[in-house]
Amino acid sequence: MAANLAIALAKIVAAVLTGSASMWAEALHSVADTGNEVLLFVGLRKSTKGPDPSRPFGYGQERYFWAFLAALGIFLIGGTLSIGEGVRSLLVPEPVESQWIGIGVLLVAAGFEGYSWHTARKQLKQESRRRSRSMRQHLVRASDPSATTVFLEDTAALIGIALALAGLVLHAVTGWAAWDAIGSIAIGILLIGVAILLARKSKGLLLEASAPEDVVEPIRRRVAETDWVGEPTTVNAVYVGPSSLLVNVLVTPALDGVSAGALIERVDRLRAELQADPSIAQVTVTVTAS
Repeated sequence: MAANLAIALAKIVAAVLTGSASMWAEALHSVADTGNEVLLFVGLRKSTKGPDPSRPFGYGQERYFWAFLAALGIFLIGGTLSIGEGVRSLLVPEPVESQWIGIGVLLVAAGFEGYSWHTARKQLKQESRRRSRSMRQHLVRASDPSATTVFLEDTAALIGIALALAGLVLHAVTGWAAWDAIGSIAIGILLIGVAILLARKSKGLLLEASAPEDVVEPIRRRVAETDWVGEPTTVNAVYVGPSSLLVNVLVTPALDGVSAGALIERVDRLRAELQADPSIAQVTVTVTAS
């Protein structure tokens, strides 16, 4: 957050000195990133509260809500305003001054953004390795949007810096002011694309979409391997927070002549075994006749 704020201030100063539309787009991008870091931090803090009578499954979904707001911030502040600045510059082209100041600021910003991107990528790679997933699979399936949001933001930031640099250099070489405006519009389109990806991810988690198959299958297998459970067996799981599952199990007992008390005891034991997994917040087991 502090790094993004410093980068945003440097880009704003460079944008004022150069008058570059691409630099203004990058400044807006960094302002949006700074705001998003604040939103993600709020979500992280709020999501750590434990269950209470009003939220029996805890506050883990707070993280999804604040990540969704961060996606809106990228869309509105970073995307639409960057496109608007680019269109304005196309309609009323202005010469870019002190271009080397802008190029220098962008190169320094690239260093900071590259370090942040490397850190987020390293975290995601560790998480994906634990889940036996590829990076791409983990970006799609991860239950915690925070690291994913930072990684995609930083990826967009590095591409945006490259676009802004291209706009400034092409403007300096050709003298055609439209290159700078085109760079600003391209940055805006890039940010809107990232915002849509992040919003879709948060929306799916907020609406309690089913957990990925590689998360559900081990639970299903554990239930099916229980000696008193017959076929069919249905296991549904949704995330109620990062790495926090609500699991519903529908089983058919493969037992004859067992008392209700003995069956209840077996069900309770299965629930306790499943809930011993730290990633499972709560388990409901429903017994049905074959």
